[in-house]
Amino acid sequence: MPMKTPPKPENEAARLEALRQYRLLDTPPEQAFDDITTLASTICEAPIAIMTLVDGDRQWFKSKIGLRLAETPRDHAFCAYTILQPDTLVVEDATKDERFAWNPLVTMEPHIRFYAGAPLRNPQGHGLGSLCVIDQKPRQLTAAQQASLEALARMAVNTMELRRVSHQLANALANVKTLSGLLPICSYCHGIRDDQGYWQRVEAFIAQHTSAAFTHGICPTCARQHFPEVDLTHLGV
Repeated sequence: MPMKTPPKPENEAARLEALRQYRLLDTPPEQAFDDITTLASTICEAPIAIMTLVDGDRQWFKSKIGLRLAETPRDHAFCAYTILQPDTLVVEDATKDERFAWNPLVTMEPHIRFYAGAPLRNPQGHGLGSLCVIDQKPRQLTAAQQASLEALARMAVNTMELRRVSHQLANALANVKTLSGLLPICSYCHGIRDDQGYWQRVEAFIAQHTSAAFTHGICPTCARQHFPEVDLTHLGV
């Protein structure tokens, strides 16, 4: 029987873009995530626990307990099925599940039999990966263990969100520092010279370095200078 290939979500492009925003792929191990997988392994009494991120063509492990692999092809990933559903995916015996019976991760090392994966869903609902526990013998999770695994998955997503927001704040601070420095401004047209020596309109420069948007109006001094014939007293000018 040929191995079944997991389907991809309909919103795959948006899902991958959301995953990129967390800047976690191919980063070194971090204690915050390792603590979560350690707890998952201990609470669920499983020799293997992994925090996975499902990339375009691979499943990459941000944190892992009891496993040497750093990643697997996405076609082999149990978690590629987990991200397709809102709830925890539980496979009590992979050799009896037609989706996984001929999977190399089942027929060869690490000889997966039991799998339980809670999806890692960001606030927009994109399935980014999973927090999963694995055993080499068929078994089940208790209701308390499954609830704990799902709570730990939410903790992992919260940690990811904190990292993402921290990156955004750091970038915003860098932009503020850029704008608070000494900027070369033309005395006549008020254009700004950027770091590459090119001159830009002030609106273009600020739009490039911040998230500010512009509306256009006219100040009282310019109104009186350029439109002396117009009665602007009703505008307080």
